[in-house]
Amino acid sequence: MGAKLSSHKPGVSVRKRYENCPHNGAVLWFTGLSGAGKSTLAYELEERLFELGIPCRVLDGDHLRGGLCEGLGYTLRDRLENVRRAAHAASLLQEAGVLVLCSLISPLKDMRQMARNIIGKEFFYEIYVNTPLEICQKRDPKDLYARFQRGEIQMVSGLDSPYEPPREPVLTIDASSLESSRSVDILLENLYEWGVLKKGKSNA
Repeated sequence: MGAKLSSHKPGVSVRKRYENCPHNGAVLWFTGLSGAGKSTLAYELEERLFELGIPCRVLDGDHLRGGLCEGLGYTLRDRLENVRRAAHAASLLQEAGVLVLCSLISPLKDMRQMARNIIGKEFFYEIYVNTPLEICQKRDPKDLYARFQRGEIQMVSGLDSPYEPPREPVLTIDASSLESSRSVDILLENLYEWGVLKKGKSNA
């Protein structure tokens, strides 16, 4: 039998890293149907945070499937593994003081609870992009809904695969009724309110 590996405790605690920073590391987990506007909000928020000098990174589900999550399909089992890998990647970035913006459908409550457990509930902020299905189908940015209707694909969340809305997200945004710039304003206001961004401190 091989020797049992032991893990080392970090030399610098997460709290120590955040003491004198103008922000805390955190993970904003954007969930919602395909076409809801999750990635649009995440990338626009990333631009605004970058302008403020805040280290930030978007982890987009589609991009992750081209690398870290390559080879995973769209069964619920594969989606669970997709969320698990994304959550571990987000946790590593968050512990380094990065504000991570995860954009994944993550359709089941248990999947998002697993992500919360991996990241830690004090650093996990669930954002529900609650755009109605009919609006998402009209937008259809990835042609998923049209391909489903043509019988070309299956396992589309909200149609033949379940989507369970969050019970108690920290914030709900209907991206069909608000301009994306206003939604980003609301997100920034809440980041200060939650203490993720700290008023009166600057990266300059």
